[in-house]
Amino acid sequence: MKIFLLGAALAAACFAQSAAVPNPSYRALVQEAQGHVKRISVAQLPAFREVHPDVVLIDVRETEEWAKGHAAGALHISKGVIERDIESKVPDKKTTIVLYCHSGARSALAAENLGRMGYASVYSLDGGLTAYESAGLPVEK
Repeated sequence: MKIFLLGAALAAACFAQSAAVPNPSYRALVQEAQGHVKRISVAQLPAFREVHPDVVLIDVRETEEWAKGHAAGALHISKGVIERDIESKVPDKKTTIVLYCHSGARSALAAENLGRMGYASVYSLDGGLTAYESAGLPVEK
């Protein structure tokens, strides 16, 4: 029994570590995407929303993450299905869109793909929901 518990604890620790520290190829892919896409900081977001009152804020995190809390007024389309579902949710490719995830990695990857699909005004929120919440911006469940 002790061996089983030790094995389970080690597996959990390894999983947590691998989830927290992405592999080098993923980091490189994210950095490349961040170099290609338009980015916006949380500090810029309130003024940006005043200039673009029709901006669509999209949370690309998983459903479980969304349920725990999300930016007020955001639309949820997880990264895994955004390319499939975006045209039904945001049909006008001229719409200004700000994507966010937990930290800004997945949103950069999703923003890059939306750009490839013809969406001309897509931004990735630097720091994601983590930065958004730290700035005291409104969150809802």
